[in-house]
Amino acid sequence: MKIIHTVLQSDLLLEHPPVLIDIGASGEINARWKEIAPYSICIAFDADDREFHITEQTNKSFKKLITFNRIVTATPKGQANFYLTSSPFCSSLLEPDTEKLKPWIFSQLFKIEKISQLPAITIESALQQANITYIDWFKTDTQGTDLRLFTSLPVQLKARVLAAELEPGILDAYKEEDKLFSVMGEMQKAGLWLSSMTVKGTQRLSSDYAENFGAFISERLIRTTPGWAEVTYLHNNTSSLAPREILLLYIFALIEKQYGFALEIIDLAMQHHSLPLFKECRAAVLKKMMSSRMNVPFVVLKRQINKLLSKIHD
Repeated sequence: MKIIHTVLQSDLLLEHPPVLIDIGASGEINARWKEIAPYSICIAFDADDREFHITEQTNKSFKKLITFNRIVTATPKGQANFYLTSSPFCSSLLEPDTEKLKPWIFSQLFKIEKISQLPAITIESALQQANITYIDWFKTDTQGTDLRLFTSLPVQLKARVLAAELEPGILDAYKEEDKLFSVMGEMQKAGLWLSSMTVKGTQRLSSDYAENFGAFISERLIRTTPGWAEVTYLHNNTSSLAPREILLLYIFALIEKQYGFALEIIDLAMQHHSLPLFKECRAAVLKKMMSSRMNVPFVVLKRQINKLLSKIHD
């Protein structure tokens, strides 16, 4: 949407660009950040055992990209055990729970191939070294430690987070992992509300049985069981925010397609601030909502009209 670029080029956001934290990025830009990335500072973490350094650069994706070649832990540690598994996407700071994984078809992906000692850093320490004092969008996918990383943030820093994106587990995959039910409780306490959830999963079929049927069993035969979820939270207490944060939360709501919340944010802001840009934001989201209404297929409209007519006749 054009309004996203208009807001990001305003003085408030040019002076203090959006700060995006990406833990477990796998070298790829978060698809939701595509529009805001050129205006934003991204702090990414890439775990390896090389000599410590901070890489700061401008690139085609972000206004500034700051990369730490360190694994991220909730508490200060010089080094931490890192469990390298058959699938690199299952490697984690936490030990896979081999016994509890046995009933699941993807259990072999968690087979431990090596345990490495990797240098570690906390988010707070990384921000201090990068001379960054705030976080706007917090994204983490660390295979079991997402919640503890978020809660490890200093209170004042955590209170300013406008969007948080995590991928907690549902079934037992790692020992002492952060689960979805804990995330939901803690995020509510932190003043964030659940904007979206995509539940993903696997099939309950022991790999011993699976050998008799092939690597993948049709979902028409065996239901996919919820195993983990991708969740995104948005800041809820908009009355406590300054104009910069209000504008940025409005953008995040648009990215999340939470147009009702975007309108709510702006209407509340206009009661307390006289910033002309708020009026533009309100007009833009109303236009978006009206255009979506006009794009409803004729068949759907006809069905809605018939329902209304039947109620009138009744």
